[in-house]
Amino acid sequence: MTYRKPVAYQGEDRPLLLDLFSCAGGAAMGYHRAGFTVVGVDIADRSARYPFEFRQGDALAVLAELIGTGEIAGYTLVHASPPCQGKCTLTVGTNQAMGWGSDHVDLVAPTRALLNASGVPYVIEQPNGKADVRKDISLCGEMFGLSVLRHRNFELGGWNTPRPAHRPSRGRVRGWRHGKFHDGPYVAAYGSGGGKATVPEMQAAMGIDWTDIREELTEAIPPAFSEWIGRAFHTRILAGQVAA
Repeated sequence: MTYRKPVAYQGEDRPLLLDLFSCAGGAAMGYHRAGFTVVGVDIADRSARYPFEFRQGDALAVLAELIGTGEIAGYTLVHASPPCQGKCTLTVGTNQAMGWGSDHVDLVAPTRALLNASGVPYVIEQPNGKADVRKDISLCGEMFGLSVLRHRNFELGGWNTPRPAHRPSRGRVRGWRHGKFHDGPYVAAYGSGGGKATVPEMQAAMGIDWTDIREELTEAIPPAFSEWIGRAFHTRILAGQVAA
C-alpha cells in the first residue's frame, strides 16, 4: 500500500474521510467529532437524515470510480461497513434453522480488495459473527459508558493502533429470553418486540438524535466508537506511524 500524508495534517484543513455503506451516519458523526470532513455513500437515499455530504450509489462502484479518476488520493481515510448479514451472530443461527440466508450478500472480501487497491488507509467494520474480517480493534458500548453493548470488530488497513482493554459488562441486556423477562443496564437496539428498545431508547443509548428510523438505528455504529478510532488514527499519523 502506498500512501502520502495529506496537506490537511499540515494544519490547512480537516482531513477528508470517505464513509462507505454509510447508512444514516452513526460512524460518520464520530469521525466528524474526531476532526474529519466526512462524505457518505450508500445505495439507499439517506440524504434526508445523513448529517454530512452524501452521495447515493453503489459503494463499491463509487470507490472504483474514485480510484479510476485518481480522486481517491484526496481522502485521508476510508471507513467501510459492508453488509454481511448472513454471518452476523444475531442472524446466523436463525438463518441456518429456518433455511434462510442464501440471498444475503457478503461484500467484505470485494470491499477489502478495492480498499487495498486504493492506497488509502482504511477501516472495515463488522459485528461479531463469522465474517472474514480481522479483529484488529474490538469495541463495545460499555467501554464508553453507553446503555447498549453493540460489540463491533474493526480491521485496520495501512495503519494500526494498540488494542484497548475490553471492559466486562455490568449486567444483562434487558428483554425476554426463553419466556422469562430479564432486566439490566443495557437495551437491545435491534429488532422489535420481546422487550427490545424503543426508538427513543435506542437514540439515547447510542447517542444518535438525527434519525428516528428504527432500521437505521438498528444498523448504526455508536458515534463514540468511530470517534475513538478517528482520534487514534490522528495520533498515529501525526507520530509518523502510518505507512508513507
